[in-house]
Amino acid sequence: MAALPFSTTCRHSNSALHHNPKSSFTGFSQRNNIWQLLVITKSISRRAIRKLSVKNVASDEKQEVKDTLTKRDNFYEFIPDSASIASSIKFHAEFTTPFSPEKFELNKAFFATAESVRDSLIINWNATNDYYERKNVKLAYYMSMEYLQGRALLNAIGNLQLLGPYAEALTKLGHNLEDVANKEPDAALGNGGLGRLASCFLDSLATLNYPAWGYGLRYKYGLFKQHITRDGQVEVAENWLEMGNPWEILRNDVSYPVKFYGEVIPGPNGSKQWVGGENILAVAYDVPIPGYKTRTTVNLRLWSTKVSQEEFDLQAFNLGDHAKAYAVLKNAEKICYVLYPGDESIEGKTLRLKQQYTLCSASLQDIIARFEKRSGKRVNWDTLPDKVVVQMNDTHPTLCIPEIIRILVDVKGLSWEKAWNITKRTVAYTNHTILPEALEKWSLTLLQDLLPRHVEIIRMIDEELIHEIISEYGIDDLDLFQQRLKQMRILENIELPSSVMELLRTQETSTVDPVKVIDVEDNDVMATEEEEKKDDDDDNDEVEEGQEEEDNENLLVEEDTDNKVEVRFKVDPKLPMMVRMANLCVAGGFSVNGVAAIHSKIVKDEVFNEFYKLWPEKFQNKTNGVTPRRWIRFCNPDLSKIITKWIGTEDWVTDLEKLAILRKFADKEDLQLEWIEAKRRNKIKVASFLKDKTGYVVNPSAMFDVQVKRIHEYKRQLLNILGIVYRYKRMKALSAEERKEMFVPRVCIFGGKAFATYVQAKRIVKFITDVGATINRDPEIGDLLKVVFVPDYNVSVAEMLIPGSELSQHISTAGMEASGTSNMKFAMNGCIVIGTLDGANVEIREEVGEDNFFLFGARAEEIAGLRKERAEGKFVPDPRFEEVKAYVRSGVFGSYNYEELMGSLEGNEGYGRADYFLVGKDFPSYLECQEEVDKAYRDKKRWTKMSILNTAGSYKFSSDRTIHEYARDIWRIEPIELA
Repeated sequence: MAALPFSTTCRHSNSALHHNPKSSFTGFSQRNNIWQLLVITKSISRRAIRKLSVKNVASDEKQEVKDTLTKRDNFYEFIPDSASIASSIKFHAEFTTPFSPEKFELNKAFFATAESVRDSLIINWNATNDYYERKNVKLAYYMSMEYLQGRALLNAIGNLQLLGPYAEALTKLGHNLEDVANKEPDAALGNGGLGRLASCFLDSLATLNYPAWGYGLRYKYGLFKQHITRDGQVEVAENWLEMGNPWEILRNDVSYPVKFYGEVIPGPNGSKQWVGGENILAVAYDVPIPGYKTRTTVNLRLWSTKVSQEEFDLQAFNLGDHAKAYAVLKNAEKICYVLYPGDESIEGKTLRLKQQYTLCSASLQDIIARFEKRSGKRVNWDTLPDKVVVQMNDTHPTLCIPEIIRILVDVKGLSWEKAWNITKRTVAYTNHTILPEALEKWSLTLLQDLLPRHVEIIRMIDEELIHEIISEYGIDDLDLFQQRLKQMRILENIELPSSVMELLRTQETSTVDPVKVIDVEDNDVMATEEEEKKDDDDDNDEVEEGQEEEDNENLLVEEDTDNKVEVRFKVDPKLPMMVRMANLCVAGGFSVNGVAAIHSKIVKDEVFNEFYKLWPEKFQNKTNGVTPRRWIRFCNPDLSKIITKWIGTEDWVTDLEKLAILRKFADKEDLQLEWIEAKRRNKIKVASFLKDKTGYVVNPSAMFDVQVKRIHEYKRQLLNILGIVYRYKRMKALSAEERKEMFVPRVCIFGGKAFATYVQAKRIVKFITDVGATINRDPEIGDLLKVVFVPDYNVSVAEMLIPGSELSQHISTAGMEASGTSNMKFAMNGCIVIGTLDGANVEIREEVGEDNFFLFGARAEEIAGLRKERAEGKFVPDPRFEEVKAYVRSGVFGSYNYEELMGSLEGNEGYGRADYFLVGKDFPSYLECQEEVDKAYRDKKRWTKMSILNTAGSYKFSSDRTIHEYARDIWRIEPIELA
């Protein structure tokens, strides 16, 4: 049983020790102190804790539900002091950390401190889950391939309201809380905004007391750790689990079988049996996610994969065939090695699909086991949607839809109709992109090979969808019907179901007139009349022959009809047969939402327009948000104190609308001076951080201009760096005095990872670093311009950079960014945005005020026309754009050949050409907007007011607001506060 950290009887030992890296942590060996801790642990355990673990719902054991943890006795009203916390940390340093006992260095201090915090989280964690189980509440299950959590220690301590006591306790033990916290690696469970959003949502769910769990995968090596060398980006494996993870708890008793390959054979009552193939086990690791100022602690369950140790081939090992001996083990384990493994090869595609199915299968088996346990002996499957809602975070968890059906039909014995109806009322889908490559498609051949039962189910769903389209619109107009199928079918370039083909043949036959109409001359008519009498005599002889001819003619018509239908809806053998996952999400879910107002409009009007016409009630918007706890309260304490002082309460941390109060003080000189000073202190921290990370020395008095996000052509880091090149070129043409007169000093900071196989994105990283290396060494420019690329950008780096940023670039091609969340974090911290009308930028500009947002670029509704204009050869580039490209090609930034990069901005058509993301089109507008930025920055009073109004107007972008909307409009769940 784990030790509890705090007790009303706990007293700090008089022998508190100070850190000495050369000496042992001797106080831990004193028996009286250890005895005191053990007695406290035992005493608290007897009266408060029955088990320090989340219950295993997959177990068949009967477990009695006790109310002990939900009572507000003296134990829970006790607020621990620094002495009791120090005792808890010492206990864990001695007994539970994975380090030798001789020293109490920073790594060991981190683990001991984290385990001390985890103890108190476990108490609330168990209480939360017990309460949900006892009340049998409806739970929302958030399914995501990514959770970009960042460090957990300071966030957990902050949510528990124990920052002060923990800081004091660690000081007594010879360490600084900040130094200890910095030893925690970022959890490598995500990559970008998708994963960060999921983590913000879990924080808000816990803080707002909503009953929910998260499900994901436990990646051993994450995406990758990014190194920056002379050759650009280099990827190496993340090592975040190298020393273990103190926040997770392995649940060896919670595991589920996951199958791949094999074959499908008929079962009883219309069910199927999926047999043979490859079998692995998904094992649960649980992570507690605490809410702010609440006991509610939700669960994040992560799956790791393995097979039974019996699969280890000992005979092969002893014969020297070591690779064969552990091949099966490694084949299972590698599923959770890396986030988004490269998918250029069939092996990479197979591994990605295995990851997605593992997440869906293990999670749904767990969810259904929990539902059955709470239902008791008689399970009413019709109530599943009343107790369970599964939210798919983008298309990665799409296989949830056929997997639920498989479990209900093949394992639980439900009929197809009942299982399909239940599934459609249980699953919801969040769309995060309109990029074609991100609207996942999988090869039917690959799916058929890997998941044969699921392909059968997907075919049935596709057939159901087609019949619903026919029922709604009919098939009188086959051209229109064909166009709808092209947009809406789940299966692409795959034959229509036989039931649909039969309908089409029937419809086509009914519209064909077998009577032939011919032109005749008058003489022919007269000749016919003269012969009528003679013909009448022969009629009887020819009846039988005429009937035969008519039958043959009808048969020819039918054959002709069949041929026409077959030709119209034939499969093109030159094109691949694909499964469109986004269409499956829309067809199988009861709700489809976008993540910003403009994005949701594009989803309805363009991406899924035909679906929207069929099911308008499914579609809605849920603008993203970020947690104000991590993204301002904890990462920017200086600014938070100022906000609390001027608003008059700290309630804004959970009620962000109170930030709007700052608007009435925006012109106050006292507030502006305090605001400037807080920003200055944060910039000094950033400057120190940049020196440590990159070696570059920057001036904190310069404007800090930041673009940090995943490297992608549509996010247009290339536009930013080309703007910097133009700025540098102009500087070089001026005298020193002219430069200072014309330009505001800037430190241009970049950060973000380019996907390992995304060649063009990696070229952009290389280009940025080459430009920085040239400019930063130029003595003529000095502090007037610096360019810094921060390697291995992650949550912790963001928490450092954002509070010190002054200008933030969100400059994606309009209509291509679903929402963005970093723009919200920057605005919340008083950073002014320069950007296009894309994603959440549109709403940020509305909330902070048009005068407090630097806008440039083409609008979303103009993009298609501009690309068409480009394809027709009508685009005329700005001379400054041509000048910049020529300057790059001149070799001023080194010997690397940037022809491919510059060439992508030229030409009118072709893959990798024609400036698809409109860098050249928006370049002049961007330069002019940057001139406005310089002008505004020179006016410190104006700039500071703009900064204050950005923070004041950011209240809408709290993930608390977003979660309230999901809970009300989609999940239909209510807050459940522990009694």
